[in-house]
Amino acid sequence: MKGYRVSADIGGTFTDLVFQDAETGRCDAYKVLSTPRNPALAVIDGLDKALPRGAGVAFFIHGTTVGLNAVLTRRGARVALLTTKNYRDVYTIQGNDRGEIFSIHWRKPKPLATIPDTFTVNERVSAKGAIEIPLDVAELDHLVAAVKERGYEAIAICFLFAFKNPAHELAAEDYLRQRLPGISITLSHRVSPEWREYARTSTTVMDAYAAPVVRRYLDTLVAQLSGRLPEGSQLHVMESNGGAMTASAASEIPLQTLLSGPVGGTIGGRTLSKMTGRPNLICVDMGGTSFDASLIIDGKPSTSNEAELEGLPIQMSVVDIHVIGAGGGSIAWEEAGAVRVGPQSAGSLPGPACYGRGGTEPTVSDANLVLGRLDSANFAGGTMTLDVARAREAVARLGDRFGLSTEAMAQGIIDIINAKMADAIRTITIRRGIDPRDFALVAYGGAGPAQAVALAEQLDIGEVIVPVMPGAFSAWGMLQTDVRHDFKMTYYGYWDQVDPTDLELQFAGLEGDGRDYLRKEGLKDEDISFERLADFRYHGQEYVLTIPIPEGAIDMAAVRRSFDEAYDRQYGHSSPDYRVEVANLRVAALGHLKRPAIADPLVSSEGPARSRKVYFGGREHDTAIVERSGIPIGGVVAGPAIIEEATATTLVPDNWRAEVIAGGHMTLKRKEA
Repeated sequence: MKGYRVSADIGGTFTDLVFQDAETGRCDAYKVLSTPRNPALAVIDGLDKALPRGAGVAFFIHGTTVGLNAVLTRRGARVALLTTKNYRDVYTIQGNDRGEIFSIHWRKPKPLATIPDTFTVNERVSAKGAIEIPLDVAELDHLVAAVKERGYEAIAICFLFAFKNPAHELAAEDYLRQRLPGISITLSHRVSPEWREYARTSTTVMDAYAAPVVRRYLDTLVAQLSGRLPEGSQLHVMESNGGAMTASAASEIPLQTLLSGPVGGTIGGRTLSKMTGRPNLICVDMGGTSFDASLIIDGKPSTSNEAELEGLPIQMSVVDIHVIGAGGGSIAWEEAGAVRVGPQSAGSLPGPACYGRGGTEPTVSDANLVLGRLDSANFAGGTMTLDVARAREAVARLGDRFGLSTEAMAQGIIDIINAKMADAIRTITIRRGIDPRDFALVAYGGAGPAQAVALAEQLDIGEVIVPVMPGAFSAWGMLQTDVRHDFKMTYYGYWDQVDPTDLELQFAGLEGDGRDYLRKEGLKDEDISFERLADFRYHGQEYVLTIPIPEGAIDMAAVRRSFDEAYDRQYGHSSPDYRVEVANLRVAALGHLKRPAIADPLVSSEGPARSRKVYFGGREHDTAIVERSGIPIGGVVAGPAIIEEATATTLVPDNWRAEVIAGGHMTLKRKEA
């Protein structure tokens, strides 16, 4: 049986699948409309339609937004929070940060568990881990009764200083599991063993809130894929940190899947950076619903040890991705006499007007179709036919309100969405002191390559890269990842007073935990490696910078210099003579997954020359239509041109040129460059 490595990116509008031949390394992509009520159905549909009859799946990985959507739409589990007596209100009071300091409309984020959902028990562990007040598990009976009476589906347990000594959380879990079988229980020391009480509580509650939803989804997908996967093989899920985990591990800590959907593209960007020799990339993913922007700096994804979702903090390692509601399905609408585009999306159902599935509002895809930028008969690899008349009708109806022609209104919709996306890129670059002109722009997603050059021109970026299979590039990136699990501990003190021997001992303990975890996931010792990191700050500061700790004997002075240099890069100054504190130790446990080398895409014979009228910058041009599969490596296409392929459409304006480079990727530059 021929085997394939398969990845699936389940989006709000389309589900993208990439199939890699396990022997030759050659990849193909396939798109199907998503099935929001049961996302697994779209995956199964894609597998049935795209895989050859009798083919098997040697490896399967996917990114999912099921947990994320549960939080965003507030459709997660009903959660009971159990905490230490006299600390009931920590989660409700929240931190002292005001999200928008000068906004009179700002309101505190609504918690996922309210005061009536919060229960306390008389127990106390000191800041050093000593038990000061023992836990009497019989006090938990009032929680047991409440769960049965009120119908709670999950319990989040977060005791004070449990990250120093988890004995009470473990005892409470054991007592509750015996009396409440089938109820999901989350312990804070497992999901976030570090300080900051509110953030740790928020992280624990969010994991409990998403857990039942994610587990039901994974159980369904595993059951439906069981006939496709070889015996002993496991389904894998992308983690928010850019690694992979088995479905069983994801069921244990569902929190790690919250941001797994967009991460695949950034990991693909990391691989692209190595393949093309371009260390600094701005990765932008424009799909049907959202626009995701992330950075590759010096060949590595920009990451963070904390995130925020709906205003609520999460303590976990994440690839730093900025997301806004801007995609091909973003709806154009009128507000206060002005045109707005997004964040509302037509999704896959009813979809844009041109899909002919019941949508009537004008969208970005409708505008591109009106401007001649999309081929109505060859959309999504020919699996869909777009209705030009419906698109024109929807756009014209909005244009009539502003006295604009259909084409002028369509161009206006495109200009507005481009401005929103350019501003999102400025958020992760210029506002952080990073000059986007020092980067190449990598554009992917079904709609990304059509808008890429316009974004580059707004930001004065000189090069755009459109990777292979851009419409399914996030799924392509998932096949390039390895298993990763993050382990951490709070380790506070002045760096100049830290005993290197004790520091090595603590790192070794975290690495031991990581090795044991990876072994349980089927990894062999020769495929396991580790990355050591630590959080530092100047004495008296609140926030930290995470600094890598090289392998081998720890050079304390060299690590201190690395912190000063990183601080200077981040903030433009440093204080080498000031005392430094270490706050947390971190270890990334990595398990290498064997994969074939990526094969160059096949080049087909050129088809007959084609052209059509296309609007660029408000003016109509005779434009060459080129099949990307017919362009060999080294081949050049001068604008104005449209380069079509199964998963996306790339626009090349008249003052730009495109060239296919090694690996089949395509680079776009201004002609004068």
